[in-house]
Amino acid sequence: MPLLPEVLPAVPQRQLAETIQLAITPVFLLTAIGAFLAVMTGRLGRVIDRARVLEERVGVQVPDPRTHAELVALDRRIRLANAAVGFAVASALLLCLLIALLFVARLAPAALAPIEPAVSLPLVFIAVLALLTLSLSAFLLEVRVALHTVRIPAELLARKPGTAAES
Repeated sequence: MPLLPEVLPAVPQRQLAETIQLAITPVFLLTAIGAFLAVMTGRLGRVIDRARVLEERVGVQVPDPRTHAELVALDRRIRLANAAVGFAVASALLLCLLIALLFVARLAPAALAPIEPAVSLPLVFIAVLALLTLSLSAFLLEVRVALHTVRIPAELLARKPGTAAES
């Protein structure tokens, strides 16, 4: 008994090869999103580790202003990194859906007739890019917060290598 004969007809080998080529292109974007997720989860882990160190150091005492400011910045970085990860994962999931829809639209167009692939596929791709843009924007903000948190004092930068610090 053939597998879904009306929906999935026999597909010529050439058309199948072309379909695989068509669907592979978004896989490169999926790979890039995966690499971005690896970077973001690494950053998120380091930020969380630093926040834990500061929390242990402070304990139940009121933190000094500098430590308090760093904790506030770390909290904001955690939220931004988490948002970047969430948007990237949502983008990757939609991209997987897009790849599946590309296959079905090419190999069994009748199966997608009710959702009009000519309209739905571009819309899904636009949603993928919108979510990826939100993710990269959250990443940019997280990096900016990180850069504003670390300020090297001018007097430290003015010191020449090999000279002793003045008291």
